[in-house]
Amino acid sequence: MLDGPFGVSCTAGATTANGILDEPTSVVAGDQVLMVDRVVHVLNSQFGSLVTGDSITVDSVSYKVRTNEKDLDGLTCQISLEKV
Repeated sequence: MLDGPFGVSCTAGATTANGILDEPTSVVAGDQVLMVDRVVHVLNSQFGSLVTGDSITVDSVSYKVRTNEKDLDGLTCQISLEKV
């Protein structure tokens, strides 16, 4: 059972809401190692207008937006993050 709100706090400008943070990982594909960026999953209605270079704080850590892509459902988006 989860205790309290699900996810981590995300703040961009005057908007604060919870999101799901995926930490970077590596994937081995044959003889290559692929890196997967740090990504936060949030509601599109709250953070969908963020663009490359915008600032966002996730779980008390400052980041810049690398990319912001809508998920298939259009309700959520995935923001790729670059640590500042």
